[in-house]
Amino acid sequence: MELLFRAMTQDDAEAVAAIEAKSFAVPWKRDDFWREAKNELASYIVGVLDGKIVAYAGAWVSFNQADVMSVAVDPEYRGQGLGTLLFGELIRVVKARGATAITLEVRPSNTAAIKLYESFGLRSVGRRRGYYIDNGEDALIMWNTRL
Repeated sequence: MELLFRAMTQDDAEAVAAIEAKSFAVPWKRDDFWREAKNELASYIVGVLDGKIVAYAGAWVSFNQADVMSVAVDPEYRGQGLGTLLFGELIRVVKARGATAITLEVRPSNTAAIKLYESFGLRSVGRRRGYYIDNGEDALIMWNTRL
């Protein structure tokens, strides 16, 4: 089994929204991903395993900065290193679009994601207090300015 990556299309919105719903307390809807797929600032990719979308990630690239919007692996496929492959591919894609820095917000309670992002050189540089609307949890602001 090999995880293959490709750009997300509007036809992928339903499958991506299904992974989103399994992964986040306040998920985006299919139409949100449909709009993202056609946004010229957005770079979204999907990870396909045996013909099934099992992961996705996306960022907006503006000037030399990539702002990560979402990263998720279907819960049934977690713990197999797919998140590392996925995030590495997202970085490759945004660098190809000229990004030299990448930033994102992550829940402090999401230690697995924090470890993943740190493995790609992102470091916590601050907090957004009460960022997450479902429970008021803060967000760590993470940056890597040397992609």
